[in-house]
Amino acid sequence: MKETLSLGRIAGVRVGLHWSVLVIIVLVAVVLARGRLPAAHPGHPAWAYWVAALLTSLVFLASLLAHELAHAVVARRNGVQVEGITLWMLGGAARLRTEAPTPGAELRIAVVGPLTSLVAGGVCTGLAVGLDALHVSGLVVEAVAWLAAINIVLAVFNALPAAPLDGGRLLRSFLWHRTGDRVRATRGASAAGRALGWLLVGGGFAAVLFAGNLSGLWSALIGWFLISTATAEARQAELRSALHGVPVSRVMTWAPVTVPAAMTIARFLADAPFDRFRHSAFPVLAPDGGVAGLVTAGAVRDVPPDARPTTTIGQVMRPLSDIETAAPGDMVVDLLPRLQESRERRALVLDAGRLVGIVTLADISRVVTWLTGAPRREG
Repeated sequence: MKETLSLGRIAGVRVGLHWSVLVIIVLVAVVLARGRLPAAHPGHPAWAYWVAALLTSLVFLASLLAHELAHAVVARRNGVQVEGITLWMLGGAARLRTEAPTPGAELRIAVVGPLTSLVAGGVCTGLAVGLDALHVSGLVVEAVAWLAAINIVLAVFNALPAAPLDGGRLLRSFLWHRTGDRVRATRGASAAGRALGWLLVGGGFAAVLFAGNLSGLWSALIGWFLISTATAEARQAELRSALHGVPVSRVMTWAPVTVPAAMTIARFLADAPFDRFRHSAFPVLAPDGGVAGLVTAGAVRDVPPDARPTTTIGQVMRPLSDIETAAPGDMVVDLLPRLQESRERRALVLDAGRLVGIVTLADISRVVTWLTGAPRREG
Protein backbone atom coordinates (compact mmCIF):
# COMPACT_ATOMS: atom_id res chain seq x y z
CA MET A 1 0.00 0.00 0.00
CA LYS A 2 1.79 3.14 -1.22
CA GLU A 3 1.27 6.50 0.42
CA THR A 4 -0.50 9.38 -1.32
CA LEU A 5 0.48 12.10 1.15
CA SER A 6 3.65 12.08 3.24
CA LEU A 7 3.44 13.30 6.84
CA GLY A 8 7.20 13.28 7.30
CA ARG A 9 8.92 11.26 10.01
CA ILE A 10 7.76 10.45 13.52
CA ALA A 11 10.22 8.78 15.90
CA GLY A 12 12.47 8.35 12.87
CA VAL A 13 9.82 6.40 10.91
CA ARG A 14 8.43 7.66 7.61
CA VAL A 15 4.65 8.14 7.89
CA GLY A 16 2.18 8.65 5.05
CA LEU A 17 -1.52 8.58 4.23
CA HIS A 18 -3.20 6.68 1.41
CA TRP A 19 -6.10 8.48 -0.25
CA SER A 20 -8.49 5.79 0.99
CA VAL A 21 -7.97 7.00 4.56
CA LEU A 22 -10.71 9.51 3.75
CA VAL A 23 -13.11 6.57 3.90
CA ILE A 24 -12.31 6.11 7.61
CA ILE A 25 -12.80 9.80 8.34
CA VAL A 26 -16.11 9.99 6.47
CA LEU A 27 -17.42 6.69 7.85
CA VAL A 28 -16.63 7.49 11.48
CA ALA A 29 -17.95 11.04 11.12
CA VAL A 30 -21.25 9.89 9.58
CA VAL A 31 -21.79 7.13 12.15
CA LEU A 32 -21.20 9.53 15.03
CA ALA A 33 -22.84 12.69 13.66
CA ARG A 34 -25.94 10.96 12.27
CA GLY A 35 -26.27 8.17 14.78
CA ARG A 36 -24.54 7.75 18.13
CA LEU A 37 -24.11 11.38 19.22
CA PRO A 38 -27.68 12.60 18.46
CA ALA A 39 -29.15 9.42 19.97
CA ALA A 40 -27.16 9.79 23.20
CA HIS A 41 -27.47 13.57 23.55
CA PRO A 42 -30.35 15.03 21.51
CA GLY A 43 -31.12 18.70 21.24
CA HIS A 44 -27.80 20.04 19.96
CA PRO A 45 -27.48 21.83 16.60
CA ALA A 46 -26.36 19.68 13.65
CA TRP A 47 -23.04 21.52 13.31
CA ALA A 48 -22.10 20.59 16.89
CA TYR A 49 -22.55 16.89 16.13
CA TRP A 50 -20.48 17.18 12.94
CA VAL A 51 -17.63 19.10 14.62
CA ALA A 52 -17.45 16.56 17.44
CA ALA A 53 -17.64 13.68 14.96
CA LEU A 54 -14.87 15.00 12.71
CA LEU A 55 -12.54 15.72 15.63
CA THR A 56 -13.22 12.23 16.99
CA SER A 57 -12.41 10.62 13.63
CA LEU A 58 -9.08 12.47 13.53
CA VAL A 59 -8.19 11.34 17.05
CA PHE A 60 -9.15 7.81 16.00
CA LEU A 61 -6.66 8.04 13.13
CA ALA A 62 -4.03 9.22 15.60
CA SER A 63 -4.69 6.12 17.73
CA LEU A 64 -4.22 3.90 14.64
CA LEU A 65 -0.95 5.69 13.95
CA ALA A 66 0.19 5.12 17.55
CA HIS A 67 -0.57 1.41 17.14
CA GLU A 68 1.58 1.13 14.00
CA LEU A 69 4.34 3.35 15.40
CA ALA A 70 4.64 1.00 18.37
CA HIS A 71 5.20 -1.90 15.95
CA ALA A 72 7.80 0.09 14.00
CA VAL A 73 9.76 1.30 17.05
CA VAL A 74 9.93 -2.17 18.63
CA ALA A 75 10.81 -3.70 15.26
CA ARG A 76 13.80 -1.37 14.93
CA ARG A 77 14.94 -2.18 18.45
CA ASN A 78 14.91 -5.86 17.45
CA GLY A 79 17.06 -5.35 14.37
CA VAL A 80 14.26 -5.23 11.79
CA GLN A 81 14.49 -2.57 9.09
CA VAL A 82 11.34 -0.44 8.81
CA GLU A 83 10.41 1.08 5.45
CA GLY A 84 7.60 3.24 6.84
CA ILE A 85 3.96 3.40 7.91
CA THR A 86 0.92 4.02 5.71
CA LEU A 87 -2.57 4.68 7.05
CA TRP A 88 -5.34 3.58 4.71
CA MET A 89 -9.00 2.57 4.50
CA LEU A 90 -8.80 -0.52 6.71
CA GLY A 91 -6.43 0.94 9.29
CA GLY A 92 -2.68 1.07 9.03
CA ALA A 93 0.32 -0.97 7.93
CA ALA A 94 3.94 -0.86 9.05
CA ARG A 95 6.12 -1.88 6.11
CA LEU A 96 9.07 -3.98 7.31
CA ARG A 97 12.01 -4.54 4.96
CA THR A 98 13.30 -7.56 6.83
CA GLU A 99 11.76 -10.20 9.08
CA ALA A 100 12.18 -10.74 12.79
CA PRO A 101 15.38 -12.71 13.46
CA THR A 102 13.91 -14.89 16.22
CA PRO A 103 10.52 -16.05 17.51
CA GLY A 104 11.05 -13.88 20.59
CA ALA A 105 11.57 -10.77 18.46
CA GLU A 106 8.47 -11.66 16.44
CA LEU A 107 6.45 -11.91 19.67
CA ARG A 108 7.67 -8.54 20.98
CA ILE A 109 6.93 -6.77 17.70
CA ALA A 110 3.45 -8.30 17.48
CA VAL A 111 2.26 -7.88 21.06
CA VAL A 112 3.10 -4.18 21.36
CA GLY A 113 0.34 -3.17 18.89
CA PRO A 114 -2.67 -4.56 20.81
CA LEU A 115 -1.10 -3.38 24.07
CA THR A 116 -0.87 0.16 22.67
CA SER A 117 -4.53 0.11 21.63
CA LEU A 118 -5.49 -1.34 25.01
CA VAL A 119 -3.59 1.41 26.83
CA ALA A 120 -5.22 4.03 24.60
CA GLY A 121 -8.63 2.55 25.42
CA GLY A 122 -7.86 2.61 29.13
CA VAL A 123 -6.66 6.21 29.02
CA CYS A 124 -9.77 7.29 27.13
CA THR A 125 -11.97 5.41 29.59
CA GLY A 126 -10.41 7.22 32.52
CA LEU A 127 -10.64 10.52 30.68
CA ALA A 128 -14.33 10.00 29.91
CA VAL A 129 -15.09 9.21 33.56
CA GLY A 130 -13.14 12.27 34.69
CA LEU A 131 -14.82 14.60 32.19
CA ASP A 132 -18.24 13.29 33.19
CA ALA A 133 -17.46 13.94 36.86
CA LEU A 134 -16.52 17.51 35.93
CA HIS A 135 -19.87 17.90 34.11
CA VAL A 136 -18.23 18.59 30.76
CA SER A 137 -20.53 18.63 27.71
CA GLY A 138 -22.14 15.27 27.11
CA LEU A 139 -21.03 15.35 23.47
CA VAL A 140 -17.38 15.49 24.52
CA VAL A 141 -17.83 12.71 27.07
CA GLU A 142 -19.65 10.54 24.51
CA ALA A 143 -16.93 11.08 21.88
CA VAL A 144 -14.16 10.14 24.33
CA ALA A 145 -16.16 7.11 25.49
CA TRP A 146 -16.50 5.99 21.86
CA LEU A 147 -12.73 6.32 21.39
CA ALA A 148 -12.22 4.20 24.50
CA ALA A 149 -14.55 1.50 23.23
CA ILE A 150 -13.19 1.40 19.68
CA ASN A 151 -9.57 1.13 20.85
CA ILE A 152 -10.43 -1.74 23.18
CA VAL A 153 -12.33 -3.46 20.35
CA LEU A 154 -9.32 -2.97 18.06
CA ALA A 155 -7.01 -4.44 20.68
CA VAL A 156 -9.21 -7.53 21.06
CA PHE A 157 -9.76 -7.96 17.31
CA ASN A 158 -6.07 -7.57 16.50
CA ALA A 159 -5.22 -10.17 19.14
CA LEU A 160 -7.19 -12.88 17.29
CA PRO A 161 -4.74 -15.65 16.25
CA ALA A 162 -5.02 -15.15 12.51
CA ALA A 163 -2.63 -13.55 9.99
CA PRO A 164 -2.19 -10.74 9.11
CA LEU A 165 -3.55 -9.58 12.50
CA ASP A 166 -1.14 -9.10 15.37
CA GLY A 167 -2.54 -12.24 16.94
CA GLY A 168 -1.49 -14.06 13.79
CA ARG A 169 2.07 -12.85 14.40
CA LEU A 170 1.82 -14.16 17.93
CA LEU A 171 0.60 -17.50 16.61
CA ARG A 172 3.43 -17.59 14.10
CA SER A 173 6.01 -16.84 16.81
CA PHE A 174 4.61 -19.71 18.90
CA LEU A 175 4.61 -22.16 15.99
CA TRP A 176 8.07 -20.98 14.92
CA HIS A 177 9.41 -21.51 18.44
CA ARG A 178 7.79 -24.93 18.66
CA THR A 179 8.72 -26.29 15.22
CA GLY A 180 11.84 -24.28 14.42
CA ASP A 181 10.45 -23.74 10.91
CA ARG A 182 9.52 -20.15 10.02
CA VAL A 183 7.81 -21.11 6.74
CA ARG A 184 5.71 -23.82 8.36
CA ALA A 185 4.71 -21.36 11.10
CA THR A 186 3.68 -18.81 8.48
CA ARG A 187 1.55 -21.41 6.71
CA GLY A 188 -0.28 -22.13 9.96
CA ALA A 189 -0.93 -18.47 10.77
CA SER A 190 -2.03 -17.80 7.19
CA ALA A 191 -4.47 -20.72 7.23
CA ALA A 192 -6.00 -19.31 10.41
CA GLY A 193 -6.24 -15.90 8.74
CA ARG A 194 -8.07 -17.29 5.72
CA ALA A 195 -10.47 -19.20 7.98
CA LEU A 196 -11.33 -16.05 9.94
CA GLY A 197 -11.66 -14.10 6.70
CA TRP A 198 -14.17 -16.54 5.22
CA LEU A 199 -16.10 -16.48 8.49
CA LEU A 200 -16.36 -12.69 8.32
CA VAL A 201 -17.32 -12.75 4.64
CA GLY A 202 -20.03 -15.35 5.24
CA GLY A 203 -21.32 -13.59 8.32
CA GLY A 204 -21.32 -10.22 6.59
CA PHE A 205 -23.30 -11.38 3.59
CA ALA A 206 -25.68 -13.32 5.84
CA ALA A 207 -26.36 -10.11 7.79
CA VAL A 208 -27.14 -8.28 4.56
CA LEU A 209 -29.30 -10.99 2.99
CA PHE A 210 -31.26 -12.22 6.01
CA ALA A 211 -31.31 -9.20 8.35
CA GLY A 212 -31.06 -6.33 5.88
CA ASN A 213 -28.09 -4.97 7.83
CA LEU A 214 -25.86 -3.15 5.35
CA SER A 215 -23.07 -2.88 7.91
CA GLY A 216 -22.44 -6.53 7.07
CA LEU A 217 -20.75 -5.30 3.90
CA TRP A 218 -18.02 -3.76 6.04
CA SER A 219 -17.51 -7.10 7.79
CA ALA A 220 -17.31 -8.84 4.40
CA LEU A 221 -14.76 -6.27 3.18
CA ILE A 222 -12.56 -6.87 6.22
CA GLY A 223 -12.90 -10.61 5.68
CA TRP A 224 -11.85 -10.30 2.05
CA PHE A 225 -8.83 -8.24 3.14
CA LEU A 226 -7.82 -10.92 5.65
CA ILE A 227 -8.13 -13.69 3.04
CA SER A 228 -6.09 -11.90 0.38
CA THR A 229 -3.42 -10.66 2.78
CA ALA A 230 -3.02 -14.00 4.57
CA THR A 231 -2.68 -15.75 1.20
CA ALA A 232 -0.09 -13.20 0.07
CA GLU A 233 1.89 -13.68 3.28
CA ALA A 234 2.01 -17.43 2.77
CA ARG A 235 3.24 -16.98 -0.80
CA GLN A 236 5.82 -14.44 0.35
CA ALA A 237 7.11 -16.88 2.96
CA GLU A 238 7.47 -19.61 0.33
CA LEU A 239 9.29 -17.16 -1.90
CA ARG A 240 11.69 -16.11 0.83
CA SER A 241 12.34 -19.76 1.64
CA ALA A 242 13.21 -20.52 -1.99
CA LEU A 243 15.55 -17.54 -2.18
CA HIS A 244 17.25 -18.12 1.16
CA GLY A 245 21.01 -17.81 0.79
CA VAL A 246 20.89 -16.67 -2.85
CA PRO A 247 23.10 -13.58 -3.47
CA VAL A 248 22.24 -10.83 -5.93
CA SER A 249 25.25 -11.83 -8.05
CA ARG A 250 23.49 -15.09 -9.02
CA VAL A 251 20.34 -13.32 -10.17
CA MET A 252 21.46 -10.08 -11.80
CA THR A 253 22.33 -9.33 -15.40
CA TRP A 254 26.06 -8.64 -15.57
CA ALA A 255 27.56 -5.72 -17.53
CA PRO A 256 24.26 -4.15 -18.64
CA VAL A 257 24.03 -1.88 -21.67
CA THR A 258 24.52 1.75 -20.56
CA VAL A 259 23.69 5.15 -22.02
CA PRO A 260 25.71 8.41 -21.68
CA ALA A 261 23.87 11.16 -19.82
CA ALA A 262 24.90 13.69 -22.50
CA MET A 263 23.32 11.73 -25.37
CA THR A 264 20.20 13.30 -26.88
CA ILE A 265 16.91 11.44 -26.98
CA ALA A 266 16.94 11.53 -30.80
CA ARG A 267 20.42 10.02 -30.96
CA PHE A 268 19.48 7.38 -28.39
CA LEU A 269 16.43 6.31 -30.40
CA ALA A 270 18.48 6.22 -33.59
CA ASP A 271 21.50 4.34 -32.22
CA ALA A 272 20.11 2.13 -29.43
CA PRO A 273 20.57 -1.55 -30.33
CA PHE A 274 16.92 -2.49 -29.94
CA ASP A 275 17.37 -5.39 -32.32
CA ARG A 276 19.76 -7.06 -29.85
CA PHE A 277 18.73 -5.64 -26.48
CA ARG A 278 15.04 -5.45 -25.69
CA HIS A 279 15.39 -3.72 -22.33
CA SER A 280 12.85 -1.20 -21.06
CA ALA A 281 15.38 0.66 -18.89
CA PHE A 282 19.08 1.50 -19.19
CA PRO A 283 21.62 2.65 -16.58
CA VAL A 284 22.94 6.14 -17.32
CA LEU A 285 26.62 7.07 -16.99
CA ALA A 286 27.98 10.49 -16.14
CA PRO A 287 30.87 12.00 -18.19
CA ASP A 288 33.38 10.69 -15.60
CA GLY A 289 32.07 7.14 -16.02
CA GLY A 290 30.21 7.03 -12.73
CA VAL A 291 26.60 5.94 -12.45
CA ALA A 292 24.21 8.87 -12.80
CA GLY A 293 20.80 7.20 -12.83
CA LEU A 294 18.36 5.14 -14.88
CA VAL A 295 16.36 6.02 -17.98
CA THR A 296 13.18 4.16 -18.87
CA ALA A 297 11.31 3.70 -22.13
CA GLY A 298 8.39 5.57 -20.61
CA ALA A 299 10.51 8.62 -19.83
CA VAL A 300 11.87 8.66 -23.37
CA ARG A 301 8.43 8.20 -24.89
CA ASP A 302 7.04 11.14 -22.91
CA VAL A 303 9.45 13.59 -24.57
CA PRO A 304 7.65 15.37 -27.47
CA PRO A 305 9.18 14.46 -30.87
CA ASP A 306 10.15 18.05 -31.63
CA ALA A 307 12.10 18.29 -28.35
CA ARG A 308 14.03 15.06 -28.73
CA PRO A 309 16.98 16.51 -30.72
CA THR A 310 17.77 18.94 -27.88
CA THR A 311 16.74 16.92 -24.80
CA THR A 312 19.44 14.77 -23.22
CA ILE A 313 19.13 11.48 -21.42
CA GLY A 314 20.38 13.19 -18.27
CA GLN A 315 17.39 15.53 -18.32
CA VAL A 316 14.77 12.76 -18.29
CA MET A 317 16.51 10.03 -16.29
CA ARG A 318 15.72 9.19 -12.68
CA PRO A 319 18.78 10.14 -10.59
CA LEU A 320 20.72 7.46 -8.75
CA SER A 321 19.39 8.74 -5.40
CA ASP A 322 15.86 7.71 -6.49
CA ILE A 323 16.87 4.23 -7.68
CA GLU A 324 17.27 1.13 -5.55
CA THR A 325 20.84 -0.14 -5.41
CA ALA A 326 22.45 -3.32 -4.14
CA ALA A 327 25.85 -4.96 -3.86
CA PRO A 328 26.65 -8.30 -5.54
CA GLY A 329 26.93 -9.99 -2.15
CA ASP A 330 23.59 -8.76 -0.81
CA MET A 331 20.91 -11.37 -0.28
CA VAL A 332 18.03 -11.42 -2.75
CA VAL A 333 15.51 -11.97 0.07
CA ASP A 334 16.50 -8.60 1.56
CA LEU A 335 16.38 -6.81 -1.80
CA LEU A 336 13.02 -8.25 -2.89
CA PRO A 337 10.74 -6.13 -0.63
CA ARG A 338 12.52 -2.98 -1.78
CA LEU A 339 12.02 -3.88 -5.44
CA GLN A 340 8.34 -4.64 -4.86
CA GLU A 341 7.85 -1.20 -3.30
CA SER A 342 9.98 0.68 -5.83
CA ARG A 343 8.63 2.55 -8.83
CA GLU A 344 10.93 0.98 -11.41
CA ARG A 345 10.86 -2.58 -9.99
CA ARG A 346 14.60 -2.93 -10.59
CA ALA A 347 17.89 -2.14 -8.86
CA LEU A 348 21.35 -1.18 -10.06
CA VAL A 349 24.10 -3.40 -8.69
CA LEU A 350 27.19 -1.49 -7.60
CA ASP A 351 30.55 -2.78 -6.43
CA ALA A 352 32.59 -0.08 -4.70
CA GLY A 353 30.53 2.53 -6.57
CA ARG A 354 31.12 0.88 -9.97
CA LEU A 355 28.19 -0.43 -11.99
CA VAL A 356 28.45 -4.20 -12.42
CA GLY A 357 24.87 -5.26 -13.09
CA ILE A 358 21.14 -4.74 -12.93
CA VAL A 359 18.44 -6.91 -11.33
CA THR A 360 14.69 -6.84 -11.90
CA LEU A 361 11.68 -8.59 -10.42
CA ALA A 362 11.49 -10.62 -13.63
CA ASP A 363 15.06 -11.88 -13.01
CA ILE A 364 14.08 -12.98 -9.51
CA SER A 365 10.92 -14.68 -10.79
CA ARG A 366 12.92 -16.71 -13.28
CA VAL A 367 15.33 -17.86 -10.57
CA VAL A 368 12.44 -18.79 -8.28
CA THR A 369 10.93 -20.86 -11.09
CA TRP A 370 14.16 -22.80 -11.42
CA LEU A 371 14.70 -23.18 -7.68
CA THR A 372 11.16 -24.39 -6.96
CA GLY A 373 11.30 -26.78 -9.91
CA ALA A 374 14.66 -28.28 -9.06
CA PRO A 375 14.60 -31.56 -7.11
CA ARG A 376 15.56 -31.29 -3.45
CA ARG A 377 18.57 -33.22 -2.24
CA GLU A 378 17.94 -35.73 0.49
CA GLY A 379 20.22 -36.05 3.47
